[in-house]
Amino acid sequence: MTKKNECICNCESDVKLIFSCSGTADVGAISDQTARKLTKDGVGKMYCLAGIGGNVSGIVESTKSADKILAIDGCPIACTKKLLERNGFNNFYYLELSKIGLNKGKTEISESNILKAVNSGKELFYNKS
Repeated sequence: MTKKNECICNCESDVKLIFSCSGTADVGAISDQTARKLTKDGVGKMYCLAGIGGNVSGIVESTKSADKILAIDGCPIACTKKLLERNGFNNFYYLELSKIGLNKGKTEISESNILKAVNSGKELFYNKS
């Protein structure tokens, strides 16, 4: 049994936000599902990339105060990365799925591919300072 405010996820108290591509390609779907799984696993919180693009003040301010940010892109077009950078966010961890062998138009949307991306995202958050 845990106490009311006790963290059971073995996480740090850092605010970690996750932004992902959710494009129509296979790797866009994997990026989206990766962010959702990382959130479910307690690694960070999936956050609204459209809110960054729309300059929604609450979302932008919350992102500015985040301790860590992970951007996930499915392909080298790098929409997530470019959108964050265009809005002044330059200090974030970056995962491009093509760099881990998941290539646009050639990748099955499968649990094993999602897990591969999830493990890469966890490695970025946990093994880099």
